[in-house]
Amino acid sequence: MPQGSTRPTVLLDVDDTLLDFHKAEAAALAKTLTALDIEPRPETLRRYSQINARQWELLEEGRISREQVLTRRFGILFEELGVSRSETEARDSYESNLAIGHYFMPGAPELLEALYGRYALYIVSNGTAAVQEGRIASAGIAKYFEEIFISEEIGFDKPSRAFFEACFARMPGFDRERALIVGDSLTSDIRGGIHAGIRTCWFNPRGKAPRADIRPDFEIRTLDQLPPLLENIFRPV
Repeated sequence: MPQGSTRPTVLLDVDDTLLDFHKAEAAALAKTLTALDIEPRPETLRRYSQINARQWELLEEGRISREQVLTRRFGILFEELGVSRSETEARDSYESNLAIGHYFMPGAPELLEALYGRYALYIVSNGTAAVQEGRIASAGIAKYFEEIFISEEIGFDKPSRAFFEACFARMPGFDRERALIVGDSLTSDIRGGIHAGIRTCWFNPRGKAPRADIRPDFEIRTLDQLPPLLENIFRPV
């Protein structure tokens, strides 16, 4: 890179991009349900994951609040199971369990080592602040990032343009033309990047079907595909 040039900016999602959220979710939920005298059957864990994903989508669409997401997901699950339990107690227990420990996505540590120093790295996450901060600390990855942006602290959620503008305002020398967001969610990360006017890269390890209404600029299936892609995108001219 030419002397004195500004490093390109790479925004990275956390859940299911750097850290395996589904694995952490299942472990935390199993502990929570057990404490509430509910058997953590595999089908129950899968159903919660579906309910949870839908609630976050409703938040992204601006149809419900963050507080509603964090409690009603348990209310819906308990109603389907035909049990009477405290949504608030379940939420507190689950978040406490989720904030402890971490699981890396395959290749995530190697990716951060490869990108560190070459790019200005930032985390952009819709997760709950206490939970994400605990998992990031457990993973020991904060050292790679210029700053960590969590929607609960920013005051706006992905994919809103307001979230990204608030982040951009805190990035020294930020240039939209030299920025890219990488994430696994079309509705949150990719739609958000499109709203914000930056390049987008969809991390799609499970080979999910694309959506005609949300078109990423790039798509990768493994994290080791990202460094050469970035070199090509931001090749000095």
